[in-house]
Amino acid sequence: MTDQFETGAADWRKVLRQNTQRTRLVILTYLLIYGFVGLLLDTYFHMRLYPGVSVGQMIEMLLTFQVMPTCTLLALAIAAICVVVTYSFYDKLMLLGTEYFEISPQTARTLLDTQVYNVIDEMRIAAGLRFMPKVFMIEADYMNAFASGFSEASAMIAITRGLAEKLDRAELQAVLAHELSHIRHLDIKLTLFAAVLSNLILMLIDMLFWSMLFSGNQRDERDRGGNQLFMIVMVLRYALPLITVMLSLYLSRTREFMADSGAVELMRDNQPLGRALMKISEDHVGHQAQYSVDYQKTAHENVRRAAYIYDPSQAGISAGGSMNALFSTHPQIKERLKAIGITLR
Repeated sequence: MTDQFETGAADWRKVLRQNTQRTRLVILTYLLIYGFVGLLLDTYFHMRLYPGVSVGQMIEMLLTFQVMPTCTLLALAIAAICVVVTYSFYDKLMLLGTEYFEISPQTARTLLDTQVYNVIDEMRIAAGLRFMPKVFMIEADYMNAFASGFSEASAMIAITRGLAEKLDRAELQAVLAHELSHIRHLDIKLTLFAAVLSNLILMLIDMLFWSMLFSGNQRDERDRGGNQLFMIVMVLRYALPLITVMLSLYLSRTREFMADSGAVELMRDNQPLGRALMKISEDHVGHQAQYSVDYQKTAHENVRRAAYIYDPSQAGISAGGSMNALFSTHPQIKERLKAIGITLR
């Protein structure tokens, strides 16, 4: 397979710097959107208490704390609680619906399990990580892997048995170096944090839309200010799902480039990762019908999908029916190979 591509140079540190800046920008955008939705909630409810005040005047009063932005503060408190819950149960949420077991020196069932654990430990040392992540083997034939957690100390790595069996040792090292790079960059924390916020934003804007719609039918809310605010909320209700999906895709795609670059940096060679990515892609395309069944029979695939090293939708495999399924969360394999200095012939 090595004769299928040519190698070239890449500036890994520049890629890491650029993608770190983009990741921070995405998170900041999420927070700004969340603050704006909270402000809309406060504006709506306070305007019912001050009927003579315009939308602009009420927003100014809230921003200057002439009126306490109670809904915004309450929404942020609820968001914080949800983040804490996600922190506490992230591993169970990420593995939900799969058949898995945790690998340790004491629980390894086969020589392959031991090899996976040892390779992660070796690459962890190479990456300069102080803590050994929890290691999970998912009993599935398809080739995939992901990392999750909110810190280096709480991190986990899960790989499928299909991936462990079908890659050689160097390719397995490269994939695990990719996952360890996610941990080293701490983009696992940013991705899950963004997912929690986006779900809360959509829930809040939907609640506000229906509340305004029904109260408008029951009361004389048809004043100019009320109509302006309702139109803003109605536009947001249909625009925010698309915006949050696109931001999630942007974050996921940049983090994959970051992790690929980190893997090559740790391996000191771009060919093992290049071979692994091509094998994973070819395996999904070659077993599309079987893997479609395998992915769809496990719950929570849409959450794992953004964390996987390979997005199955690129092989025509749908993991769920949400809007996210219409978009690929990862760059195309050719783009990823080009980013690490490999050009397909």
